[in-house]
Amino acid sequence: MNDSGEQAVDRGTLYVVSAPSGAGKTSLVKALLASMDGIVVSVSHTTRPKRPGEVDGKDYHFTDEAHFRAMIEAGEFLEYAQVFDNFYGTSRGAVLSCLERGEDVILEIDWQGARQVREQFPDCRSIFILPPSKAALRERLTGRGQDSEAVIARRLRDAEADMTHYDEFDFVVVNDVFERALKDLEAIVTAQRLTLARQARRLARLIAELTAA
Repeated sequence: MNDSGEQAVDRGTLYVVSAPSGAGKTSLVKALLASMDGIVVSVSHTTRPKRPGEVDGKDYHFTDEAHFRAMIEAGEFLEYAQVFDNFYGTSRGAVLSCLERGEDVILEIDWQGARQVREQFPDCRSIFILPPSKAALRERLTGRGQDSEAVIARRLRDAEADMTHYDEFDFVVVNDVFERALKDLEAIVTAQRLTLARQARRLARLIAELTAA
């Protein structure tokens, strides 16, 4: 409780979710957001062009390279990376604002970005999503019907390299049966909300009453 006797707002938990391309990370995160309250996904900044159907501020914060570099110089990113010719970054201020409001925040970033975030937020929870097999991964990448064989082969090589970093994460979820993988993610979030640190803050008044002499 604060000095006025009011219950302090419980600070949210920062989750870092990473996966190789084709593992189903984005679909799982969307389903998790729909199934649980009090959790949001961080909207990244990017310099890549907006694709048809994308909405500025919802899918990404679209900006130009000059502004992005200015944000880097000002230390406004929690993490950022250059992917081919485009930059992607997570706003430090936006994440902190959500956490201070008591919201849990999900960052969908690669393992390299996850390393940057863990250095600054050692108490974050990190989750790596794996496909059930290489055959299933290739089938998912091929099933998009948007890429050439050369592009698919490159994505598979990149995915294999990404998966070697699974052991840097707190949790590993295999996306074989989608509903089961979603339940695993829900269980991770629920368990984190029941830890002593969070319950002690959330239930401070009740605990004080129950333990009073």
